[in-house]
Amino acid sequence: MKRRHFTHHITFTLLAGFLFAANAFAQNTPPSVLTSSQAPIKLIVPFTPGTGIDLIARTVGPKLSQRLGRPVVVENRVGASGNIGTEAVVRAAPDGQTLLVSVNTLVMNRSLYAGLSFDPVKDLAPVILTSWGQLLLVTHPKSNFKTAAELVATAKANPGRFNYASPGVGTPHHLSMELFKSTADVFLTHIPYRGTAPAVSDLLGGQVDVMFLPIHVALPQIRAGKLLALGIGSDQRHPLLPTVPTLAEAKAGKVNVDMWYGIFAPKNTPAELVQAFNKELKTILASEDIQKAFQPQGMDPANSTPEEFGKLVERDANRWAALIKVQNIKAE
Repeated sequence: MKRRHFTHHITFTLLAGFLFAANAFAQNTPPSVLTSSQAPIKLIVPFTPGTGIDLIARTVGPKLSQRLGRPVVVENRVGASGNIGTEAVVRAAPDGQTLLVSVNTLVMNRSLYAGLSFDPVKDLAPVILTSWGQLLLVTHPKSNFKTAAELVATAKANPGRFNYASPGVGTPHHLSMELFKSTADVFLTHIPYRGTAPAVSDLLGGQVDVMFLPIHVALPQIRAGKLLALGIGSDQRHPLLPTVPTLAEAKAGKVNVDMWYGIFAPKNTPAELVQAFNKELKTILASEDIQKAFQPQGMDPANSTPEEFGKLVERDANRWAALIKVQNIKAE
């Protein structure tokens, strides 16, 4: 009995010591600005479910919810090439309850839509770069060219003969091809579609000659032999397609059309909230689960400080603005 009482005494003492230490730690550690509220955090995706942006939101959202102990809800607000969803975040209260998950279409829209009632660059606070995605220049197997160099040579010899598809005016697919045309000094007729699916369908059928596609969209068709990859619009090859050369390697011009994905908050969101989100998201993006979820989709996980991401956004906005002006591209 004495031994049992002694054991209970030791257990109680250890437990009391642990609780005392935990209480002292809690008193010396201020609560996170992100856990002081139980209000749901809304992740606005300005495009349809199933897109790369949607994948990011639906992969990161649950992990952010677990870390903060509060609900995180993904909401798709579709329309106007992403402008409707973007404006919803621009107009939201800067209280950390609404975030935007977007892609570099955001900065393209700034120059394409002169009548916007908001500035998609100045009216948002960059939080973090989440990932990079690459675009492949692809054609159907029955085309007259097997390499990007052949495409350039044949297009120069036959101006206006060839065309290209895109999911619509102002999409990364569209502007990437315009950059390719400008760099290679060739002319291809633009055939805009309402979405990726009909554009890919006509490409597979040979009604259009080429287009830029994200890796995760093109890869199944390439593996099935239904599409041929002419080159990747990046500075380096991708592990999923190690034999596909960059466009520079393919002698078709140095064209980098990498797409960045990232998360934004409304303008005037307090810096402590932005930094707190950045810290939590950086930890999430470094996890093995995120790597496994992103990489099969052709997306490379990344991260940044808010300041680094802001500089990237501004630099990219200026790059695409210059192209849009030179090529006189206008939104429909």
